[in-house]
Amino acid sequence: MSISGIRSAMATNLSSIPGLRVASEIPDQINPPVAVISSNNIEYDGAFQGGLTTMNFTVQLVVTRMAERRAQERLDLYSEPSGEQSVKSAIESDRTLGGNASDVRVESRPNVGSLQVNDQDYLAADFSVVVYV
Repeated sequence: MSISGIRSAMATNLSSIPGLRVASEIPDQINPPVAVISSNNIEYDGAFQGGLTTMNFTVQLVVTRMAERRAQERLDLYSEPSGEQSVKSAIESDRTLGGNASDVRVESRPNVGSLQVNDQDYLAADFSVVVYV
């Protein structure tokens, strides 16, 4: 188990979504649609003898420019609980993340808003992912 291995496996799972670019590390530039995976908090020793580590990740999905008429429709497709474009379905398609985890869950999509890059506003959403090791 390694944090970079988990991020890499999540990136592999997300790569199954047609047309979506994936970055397992924060990129210098973005080219939407792109999913960027970042590590948040880690809780150690959740079971006896250090038997459970819980890791929280954020997958930030940058969909398209805010000005595009179909931006919300695209975000809706990525936010579905299942289907070809579903972020949740793609991440959970291999629940062991290539043998790096015991389980993975996409828990929520808590934030939707705009992200400004180089004076351009993009529609973006965060997905909260929990990995059990």
